[in-house]
Amino acid sequence: MIDLHSHVLPGVDDGPGAIDGSLEILRAAAEDGIARIAATPHVRDDYPTEPGTMERLVDEVNGAARAEGIPVDVLRGGELALEHAAALDDETLRRFGLGGSPAALLLEFPYRGWPLELRDLVFRLETRGFRVVLAHPERNAEVQEEPERLRPLVDAGVLVQLTAASVDGRLGRASATAARTLLDGGLAHVIASDAHAPAVRAVGMAAAAEAVGDEALARWLTNDVPAAVVAGAPPPPRPATRRRRGLRRH
Repeated sequence: MIDLHSHVLPGVDDGPGAIDGSLEILRAAAEDGIARIAATPHVRDDYPTEPGTMERLVDEVNGAARAEGIPVDVLRGGELALEHAAALDDETLRRFGLGGSPAALLLEFPYRGWPLELRDLVFRLETRGFRVVLAHPERNAEVQEEPERLRPLVDAGVLVQLTAASVDGRLGRASATAARTLLDGGLAHVIASDAHAPAVRAVGMAAAAEAVGDEALARWLTNDVPAAVVAGAPPPPRPATRRRRGLRRH
């Protein structure tokens, strides 16, 4: 599997404070079946991560993982707040490209409120050559109330990333129900961990894939689409699936 959203870098945001914590996350990722994981530190007012800091830490964590024999490759990236994505120049955005792809950006969907500027921001980024991946909208109260609000964005080419802990129910009923609705409606494309530490949104990708209840769809969400994002390619077609009553809960 490929995990496109994690806070694995040490000392840069609300992830691990030191590299030992980074290695703990990577060991858990390896045990979970993850081969590649994108480091996506927050890029926002409270964590104004610079691209050079992210790049340096990715190299350091990769080096430490190789020294420890952990078979997980850490990729570059960032989780950009909407206002930061709008303000950054093209070169900086490319350096924060998701999974190392200069053409994909992971944007942090807010937990409360519907961002009125989102459609315009997506359009502007697309005209600048970027594909947008929205991080965890199923955890937003407005999306939980009306998941179809995402459809115009998806129709315009936006990809939607669900948190693994939403899919398998660890984040509660509201997030799980929204995740199910988005999956059933063809409005979700990626499952990622958003791992911060083993005790804070542990990786759990394998459990989320099992909760999907469809092997082909789970592979598409956890490998096929993420691989296309990293390669800078269009996502492959979604496999045909039967409509399910709900996700398997754990």
